[in-house]
Amino acid sequence: MAAKKIPMRMCIGCRQMRPKRELVRVVRSGEGKISLDPTGRAPGRGAYLCRDGACLERAMKSRALERSFEQKIDSELYEKLHAEFLPNA
Repeated sequence: MAAKKIPMRMCIGCRQMRPKRELVRVVRSGEGKISLDPTGRAPGRGAYLCRDGACLERAMKSRALERSFEQKIDSELYEKLHAEFLPNA
C-alpha cells in the first residue's frame, strides 16, 4: 500500500518547502480582507509562513506578503502574526 502524499508548501520568508501542517496560512478573501487562517481551508488566495519569528521578519522586510496579495498590508495583521509566532514576547 502506498504512503499518503504529504502536501508541501513554500514559506514566503525563507523560501523552503515544508509540509503544509508545519506552516501558518495567511489568506486574502475575495473581498480583499487579509487574515490568519488557522484551519488552512478558508477560501481565497493563501500565502504560507514558517512558525519562526525570523521568517516573519524576513517576509516583512522583503514585503513578501504584500507582493503575494498585490496590496498593502496594515500593521494590525503584522501584530497578529507576531502574537502567533512569538506568544511569550
